This record gives sequence, structure tokens and C-alpha cells, in this order.
Amino acid sequence: MNQINTDVAVIGAGTAGLAAYRAAKAAGKRTLLIEGGPYGTTCARVGCMPSKLLIAAAEAAHALRHSAPFGVRIAGEVVIDGIAVMERVKRERDRFVRFVLRSVEGIPAEDKLTGHARFIDRTTLQVGGQTVVQASRVVIATGSSPAVPTAFLELGDRLVVNDDVFAWETLPGRVAVFGPGVIGLELGQALARLGVTVRVFGVGGGVGPLSDPAIRDHARALFQQEFHLDPSAEVQHVARDGNEAVIRYVQRDGQVVTERFDYVLAATGRKPNVAGLGLEQTGIALDGRGVPVFDRETLQCGNAPIFIAGDANNILPLLHEAADEGKTAGNNAASYPVVSPGLRRAPLAVVFSDPQIAMVGKRFAELAPDSFVIGKVDFEDQGRASVMLKNRGLMHVYADRASGAFLGAEWIGPSAEHIAHTLAWACQMQLTVTQMLEMPFYHPVIEEGLRTALRDAAGQLAQ
Repeated sequence: MNQINTDVAVIGAGTAGLAAYRAAKAAGKRTLLIEGGPYGTTCARVGCMPSKLLIAAAEAAHALRHSAPFGVRIAGEVVIDGIAVMERVKRERDRFVRFVLRSVEGIPAEDKLTGHARFIDRTTLQVGGQTVVQASRVVIATGSSPAVPTAFLELGDRLVVNDDVFAWETLPGRVAVFGPGVIGLELGQALARLGVTVRVFGVGGGVGPLSDPAIRDHARALFQQEFHLDPSAEVQHVARDGNEAVIRYVQRDGQVVTERFDYVLAATGRKPNVAGLGLEQTGIALDGRGVPVFDRETLQCGNAPIFIAGDANNILPLLHEAADEGKTAGNNAASYPVVSPGLRRAPLAVVFSDPQIAMVGKRFAELAPDSFVIGKVDFEDQGRASVMLKNRGLMHVYADRASGAFLGAEWIGPSAEHIAHTLAWACQMQLTVTQMLEMPFYHPVIEEGLRTALRDAAGQLAQ
């Protein structure tokens, strides 16, 4: 066995792991970055970027089909070249991955180790079959992977997860999507707009990450106008027959139908990659999923010199959160036993559907009843949205009844990704609704819809 001694060992070279490595190195500590798989982040390889490439193709097709109301007519049929669509997705995805790889190539060779890591004791790792790493502190940044219900496994290669979608050579004809969360909505709608027959099934009535019942119901109705979406589906049977998946389900009208699909896309959530790490050898407490119990501010696991960051801890599995958490974990690993809370920005989440979904600050479900007012705007009559024929959506902003402070918002509507940043800044600055209304609003812009909702909240607060 080869032995390597280091101050900080970082397990995982994704977004959180790279940030942790850089933070610990910047603090002057010997740091080793351990990766058991290919370099390149989840975002670049199978997440944010390839999904947005597929969505961009879908938006182009949708725009061509819906240009007639503007007096712009397409002569003939809109043709979608599935091979060309997927070639661009993969080509551009690979380009984004190369950006990440170049950053990894800049890390000194002596700071990188390839192999799967497993704890031997609290801070000793065995990597592969030949190397033992003796560290003083460890950062776990192993990311997450799709969680697939065991009942679907009998589908074999007819079962795919989002990772597999971006390896397709061409677009399939028929896809059943299980899980109308962020991934299911984004990919389901994109595939439908690219000519794929899509059925999206869910349980429990959820639509994306929304917790506000009115916004959730509004979103469900909008999406159901475009593609099959049943967030409370009654699926009676799922089986494989040859090279097809056969699904029997009850439609919303009560009719039982059986349909065949080329693939079943399981978008049923993600699980932290902690199995096989040997965490039982560390003596730290684990929760029911086998994830270390940790402080969400310092990311320290118990009182051990072990920290967990990014998707592996599943607080907010988003790239910008993973980067922040990686820096916090790296800084605290370097300064251990002195640890400090890291940066926590205002919560911000976006679903790149059409209309887009966004959530900022506190969610509806997190607010105490009767402690807040709800400012509302329906985008149907909003000026700029109507001009662009993007006038679909509903927004709720939440304001504290006692102080008038802006607490958060949930909505579905046009340009949500941009409005969300404005609201996240307001939330982080702890502005009141009155202060937000003192800010400039240009005309004509979709942000005027936000002003309408804020004015509605201010009127209720004044009463």
C-alpha cells in the first residue's frame, strides 16, 4: 500500500469538491482531491447545461409553430431533425465539460488522486486497492444520483434517467415521464415540443417545487393545456414487452387506457452518493438515509473533522449552493477545530419550463398562517406579456403582516428567472414592500407585473 499524508482530503471533484479544494488550498493547507469517476460536474455533464440545450431546441420549435398570431407564417411544416437536435446537445455539452476539465488540469498532479475512497477510520481513507490517505480533515462532496423505484428496474434498458437522455442519438417517438418535479417538467415539456409523445405521471398532486396551492393549481392547468400531465396519477401496471414499456393507467376522465412507450424516464428525485463510503467506520451519527448528521451552517458532521457539502447533504441541490457550501466546508476543514457559519444567500430556485416557475425566500409552506399577506398578479392582462403573447401565469408575493418585510414569493410566469434575481436581492437585503415599491420600474416591462403584486400587498398592509 502506498501512503499519502495530507491536511485535507476532499472526496469528489464536482462543483462542491472543487470549491472545497480551492478554499483549503487558499488557506495554506496541503489538500488532496480524490475522484472516483470522470471529472466534470453534474451541471455540465448531465444537469443544467445539457437540459437547457434541449429546452432551447424545444423553444425554437415552439416559436416557429406559434408565430402566426404575429402575422408571421411559416410556409410548410416545421421539421424537427432529432439527430441534429441531439448532436448539438452533445456537442455543446461536451464543450461545457471541457471548460471544467481545463480547470481541473490546472490543479497540480500531486494534489489529485483517482479512485473510489472508503473510510478506514475517522480520517483515514483507502483509495482504490493500492493507496491509503492519512488526512487530518475530510470533506465529503460526492454529489447525488437519480433515485429509481425498484419496481421500474424490470424495464431494463427501456428505463432511463436524465443522465441517459443526453446520450440519445436521436429523439424517440414516445416517452412516459414519472415525476413532475423540476427534471420531469423541464424534460417532459421539452420533449413534447420536439414532437415526442409524452405522458407525465406523478403522485400526491405536486407540480415542480411549488408549495402554494393556488400557484400549483394554476401551473398544473397551464401545463395540461400543452401536454399530458397527471400529478395524481393512478397507474395500474408497468411492464416491458419486447423493446417497449407498456403502461396501463386511469385518465382524468376515468377511462382506463394502455399505452406503449419507447422509454420510461424516471425523474423521481435524487439520492446522496454516500453508499460505499464506509461511513460506519467514522463513528459519526447517520440519518435514515445513511447521510451524516451535520450542522447546516458550518457543514460539520457532529464534532468530527469531517464536513459534507453540495448535493451529498441534499439541503439545496443547486449549483450555486454547492459552490458556496464547498467553500464553507473547505474553509472550516482548514481552520478546524475552529469552525464558522458559511455564507447562506437568500433561497432562489428556477424551473426552466414555459412559463417558468420560480421561488424566492420563504416558501408558502414555511410561513405561519395569518402572519403574512399575499400580493397577487395574474399575467393574463399584463401589458408587456400580452405584447409578446407570453401572458400566462400567476404570482404571489408574501409580506410580513407586522413589519411589512418582503418574505418570499412563488409564481409561474414569463421571465421568472430574471424577476427572481431582483426578488432574491430584495430578500437578502431584507427590504420591506414599501421600500421595494420605491425602486424604479421601467415601462413597458414584465417586471411591472411584480409591481402590481407588491402594490396589492402594500394595500393589504395599509388596512
